[in-house]
Amino acid sequence: MKRLALLFALCIALVCPARAGDFMVKISLDQATRQVLGSGNHRVLGAQTLMIDGREVHVIKVLTPGGRVRYFRIDAETGALLG
Repeated sequence: MKRLALLFALCIALVCPARAGDFMVKISLDQATRQVLGSGNHRVLGAQTLMIDGREVHVIKVLTPGGRVRYFRIDAETGALLG
C-alpha cells in the first residue's frame, strides 16, 4: 500500500509541473562560495548575504590569479550568477 501511494505521488509530480513560487530552493552562502571557487583559481576575500532590489543575494569578494579583486553576485533562491 505504501509503494502504491508513493507511485501515485510520483506520477502526480511528473504530470503536474511545479509553478514558480510553489516551492523555494535556496542555496547557502557556503554553497555559493564553493560555486565561485569551482569556477576558477580564486582566493575568497569575503562573503556576505545582502538584500538587493528586494531579493536575497550572496556577494562573494575574490582575488583573481591576476591580482584583481572581483565580486560575484549569486541569487540565493536560484543559485544563478547575476550580471
